[in-house]
Amino acid sequence: MDNSPRSVALAIEDGVRIEVIFGDELATQIVTPKSETVTLAGEAVIESSLFAALDEAGIPARFAVDLAQMLGGTVDFRREMAGGETLRLLWREARVGDDRIGQPDLAFAALEVGGALYEVVWPDNGSGQATIFVDGEVLRVFAQPVEGARLSSVFGRRTHPVYGNVRMHTGVDFAAASGTPVHATAPGRVSFIGWRGGYGRVVEISHGSDTTTRYAHLSAVPDGLAQGQRVAAGDVIGRVGATGTATGPNLHYEVLVDGRPTDPLSDERLAEAAEREADDTAALSRLAEARALLAESLDREIALTATERL
Repeated sequence: MDNSPRSVALAIEDGVRIEVIFGDELATQIVTPKSETVTLAGEAVIESSLFAALDEAGIPARFAVDLAQMLGGTVDFRREMAGGETLRLLWREARVGDDRIGQPDLAFAALEVGGALYEVVWPDNGSGQATIFVDGEVLRVFAQPVEGARLSSVFGRRTHPVYGNVRMHTGVDFAAASGTPVHATAPGRVSFIGWRGGYGRVVEISHGSDTTTRYAHLSAVPDGLAQGQRVAAGDVIGRVGATGTATGPNLHYEVLVDGRPTDPLSDERLAEAAEREADDTAALSRLAEARALLAESLDREIALTATERL
């Protein structure tokens, strides 16, 4: 009645609200909605690219980055795929009502290329460590360097974002929020922790005698991480930052073979270095569970689509 506000609510992100109550005393509170995790499934036919196929099928196109990282050292997407291959995916989303909260997470992927069936099972424990299977047998354990990141720059010649001239980009960049965990992509031994000019704060991991991975622009490194320490695929070895020459927070990720940079999304040496660390019995059990859940989820999606058409 006096034209004064009684309450104000500001929606931030992921369903979180800040509420202010105007009374005898000012009161504020942060309201975090209770979300539920749903499991979804989908199929995409690849004709030109992973991105295009996922987008056309209504599946989050960002999964193309995860798949390229996982299978890039095993499948040559440019040469081996003739077109018409079917990609089947299972993923998890946190939701409040019909609204998705945060980024979706892949749980399972299946792709047949050249007569071989490639399958990837991601864990639900947040480790980022995944197991890759070929024709039902464990191939290797692999981890993404940054979960849910956006691939912002690929390997090859490009116009430098800071200096403006054309030069070779010796790795791939993953844009993510500052402080996002950075994971070792394969098992190895920490060979360097420190600063390297434009790279800023760096961690380097040796995978055998000839292959090294480099993680640059880090904002921080775990206190317990030390040179010479053994790490497993999926271990946190740093945090995303913007140290060195960077326009914003991102991970610059390199794979070096005999000291020479190679394309991290296609090099086979790193795939060989990511030795099998999973217990095969447990891994095969997880694969069977993932296959069953995918089939069940796809059947449910088909049934829902048929009902909507009727």
